Amino acid sequence: MPTGPAPEPGESGFQHPRVKAYLDIFDTDATLWEAGGKARRGRDEIGPSIINSLGLVRDLRYRGTDVVAEGSTVVFGQWNEATVKGHKIAFPQIARNVLGDDGKSLQARRYYDRHVLLRDTLPDAPAGLFEGIADRGPAPAEAPASARPRAAELPRRLAAWNSGDIDTLLARTGNTRLSGPGLEAPLSTAAAKKSYLQRFFDKANLELKAGQVAVGKTTTYVEWHGTVTRPQGEPVPFGIMERFGPNGEWELYFDTLPLLADQKTIDDLFGKLARS
Repeated sequence: MPTGPAPEPGESGFQHPRVKAYLDIFDTDATLWEAGGKARRGRDEIGPSIINSLGLVRDLRYRGTDVVAEGSTVVFGQWNEATVKGHKIAFPQIARNVLGDDGKSLQARRYYDRHVLLRDTLPDAPAGLFEGIADRGPAPAEAPASARPRAAELPRRLAAWNSGDIDTLLARTGNTRLSGPGLEAPLSTAAAKKSYLQRFFDKANLELKAGQVAVGKTTTYVEWHGTVTRPQGEPVPFGIMERFGPNGEWELYFDTLPLLADQKTIDDLFGKLARS
């Protein structure tokens, strides 16, 4: 839908065609949670969030990659492209919406890694959490795609995320390829996947609960949402979206910034982006 460029500084953002088009997705009392912050309620809070996001990535464009709808829940992948401080960036994102009878979003959550916005644009951006992790040696022989998780498995899987039980998380995925934030290519070897998860749990103390599950003909999305406590710090909002795809894909979507820096540092970094 053509909605024109992002609002200019000082322009009445709420009346801008692009902002109005985004806001029209939401119910008047909807909530929106995005990586790194508290949930925003109602259009009066969601509107400024949209305006701020468009201010950072003025030429943001995205295309849908995979959509699953089940009941009132809709989960869809996005491939985002934008220019930040002269650098072309591209990154995946998962959007999860719960819809009302009129099709408006009552609850929306967005899963993506904000580190990609900073990584190549600010010289003092923190190093990526998963730098150096890659397959070493030959990949295992290809096997049929793993069965997608069943409802009866989910309580045990939730317990594994909250306790850092890597063996349980890996057990059901077999030779499934793992994609996630900070990886240049999917991981195929058991050693590399274990290293990835170990580095994650070394930084993350999770307290998650089950979110929405959307099961499609070929793809399943499983959402976990709650808080993460940094090695030193207070719990902050956090979530993980898992995608199990038709060709043996196991994909993770989450924000690494809460695991890399305290909130003041993150705010200062995004302040530099906003002033550029």
